[in-house]
Amino acid sequence: AKSTAYPFFELDIAKVLGEFKVPGVDVDAILASQRKNIEAVTVANQLAIEGFQAVVRRQSEILRQALEEASAALTEAIGPGAPEDKVAKQADLVKAAFEKALANVRELAELVAKSNNEATDVISKRFAESLEELKDAVAKQSKK
Repeated sequence: AKSTAYPFFELDIAKVLGEFKVPGVDVDAILASQRKNIEAVTVANQLAIEGFQAVVRRQSEILRQALEEASAALTEAIGPGAPEDKVAKQADLVKAAFEKALANVRELAELVAKSNNEATDVISKRFAESLEELKDAVAKQSKK
């Protein structure tokens, strides 16, 4: 026999609920519905994790690109040339870097929003299904 410090975790809820025969309550339907709820939450969590990983990967790519561009700009700034030309180039580089930073922020915000929407859609769909299941169960009971 198993022995654990937390015997509650060994409890088979389906078996326990199945032993209680409450008139008008379909225990199997309730358990099936709860299983679907847990599956939906699991899928939503997986989508959220995948979305987070995508954002982190993209942030790493952005950082790598920014470091490469900064290195190239520094090399160009210390290279030969007239000071006026260097100042004009630096102004162009700052402007381009700012515009790219804004585009990157927008892209990351869109990735986060997409991930959130996907996870929320799964939960929302399951909630609507749960309401339909409840409605069907009530209708079934009222016909008896």
